[in-house]
Amino acid sequence: MTDPWDTIVRLTARLDAHSTLPAEQRRILQILKIQEEAGEVAEAVIGATGQNPRKGRSHTWQDVEAEVCDVIVTGMVALRRLNPDAQAVFEEHLRRIAARDL
Repeated sequence: MTDPWDTIVRLTARLDAHSTLPAEQRRILQILKIQEEAGEVAEAVIGATGQNPRKGRSHTWQDVEAEVCDVIVTGMVALRRLNPDAQAVFEEHLRRIAARDL
């Protein structure tokens, strides 16, 4: 497997090449996309637990996992759009969390 951040760099470049919007607007919309993806996680959890009487068990826990992965990838792209050195920003943030909580 390739380095996840290499994939994120390539994915962000592809998305940017496809868009005609200014960079600032792409960043804002990418951040909003995180919320959209999080809503899909919620929908999948409701479906996996059968809590919508109209739909019943419409999703599996594997669907939930896939949706969580989509949130992570979307967040990584958002961070890359905010800062070209997204990997270093993320690693430093994770280091601070680990120092505080582990």
